[in-house]
Amino acid sequence: MSESSGAPACDADDTNSEPTAGTTPVVGFAILSACLTAGYGALFTIVGDFRDNYGISESTIGWIIGLGFIVAFFTQIGLGPLGDRGFAKQLVIGGALINIIGLLMMGFGTTATVILLGRVLSGFGVGAATPAIKRAVVIGSGDNLGRNLGRLFSADVFGFAMGPVISAVLVGPFGLAAPFVVVSAVTAIALVVVFSRPIAVPPAEPDGTPRFAIDLLRSRPFAGAVLIGSSAFLMIGAFDSLWDVVHTDLDTPNWIANLGIALFAIPLVIMGPVAGKLAQRRGPFLVASVGLFAASIFMGIYGALASGLAIFAVSMAHACTDGLTFAASGVAVALTAPESRQSGAQGVLGAMQALAAGIMAPITGWLYQSHGQRAAYWTAAVIIAAMVAGGLLLAGPDGRRTARASGAADSSTAATVA
Repeated sequence: MSESSGAPACDADDTNSEPTAGTTPVVGFAILSACLTAGYGALFTIVGDFRDNYGISESTIGWIIGLGFIVAFFTQIGLGPLGDRGFAKQLVIGGALINIIGLLMMGFGTTATVILLGRVLSGFGVGAATPAIKRAVVIGSGDNLGRNLGRLFSADVFGFAMGPVISAVLVGPFGLAAPFVVVSAVTAIALVVVFSRPIAVPPAEPDGTPRFAIDLLRSRPFAGAVLIGSSAFLMIGAFDSLWDVVHTDLDTPNWIANLGIALFAIPLVIMGPVAGKLAQRRGPFLVASVGLFAASIFMGIYGALASGLAIFAVSMAHACTDGLTFAASGVAVALTAPESRQSGAQGVLGAMQALAAGIMAPITGWLYQSHGQRAAYWTAAVIIAAMVAGGLLLAGPDGRRTARASGAADSSTAATVA
């Protein structure tokens, strides 16, 4: 990979895989991405405290989890393509700052209205920043696409896993606001660090292309990749909205519930780069579908268990299969979309994933409140399996190849731009 000679430099929009110019940006964007997910991880493990301290119902908790995903859907659809037009830096910085505001509102809010509004702002901020970050990693990676996307995925999971740890350490002595304040401060520091040096970026997408990236869904392989990737986040929406509440109702000790999330993340963090590389070599559709069919089985098992310790034990096996497969849908999208439209493509994937999680979270909360644990988990399991099967049918045998889309530009054309 090479930079175009004589090109100016920017503060930060993208990255490549060269040791001198690519390694630091990949790591920098990964750290920032981890900070964005850490806030959600902190929220995820204290929604039970919202219910107990502020009298917020289980169904409203589902909306607190899900509404941010819904907002992120519209944000990624509407703003994602701007990353291909030279606005990646603005999206990352602005999105991170708005996310900080949302986190602080969730931390200091004591009513459902304030907390919901904070979640909306957080979802908007993360939705604005994430496609631009992914574009940076995808376009600059070349043959290391799978590995670097896996690294980014590992960072996301690591950040999410650190959220419960931060909550467990800080909530007791300092109150519910403490985790959100700490995550906000670290995010601000990460922004300064990432944008403190020039970074090579690929040229922006030419004018005249569609304003939104929805047209990419006309490609059956791309649509199949998005559907499979969305099933993964549908599982997250269901899993996340149930974990804390189910363990609370089963009288599982808090430290075990928090430890479960931290341990669940370890295989995903460690295996991320290997999983991405495996998806690129063996085929992302195959790798993703195997893992998600296994995930649907695990979700069904959770519904049949009446012990928090048993759920904890099964989740450790679930984590290992997810660790080997979860990055694959991002690789599938990257390989089935033109390189010049990667921010828009990743925005479509992220938007559909957010929509799936956003819809499933409140539905799962309602199912749990109205019909119990088994109905909530089993419904999610069936839908996950159906979506994966539909994605494979959409892609077809030809679409499940790992070659980059025909309209993609060679990543060696990356240039530094102002």
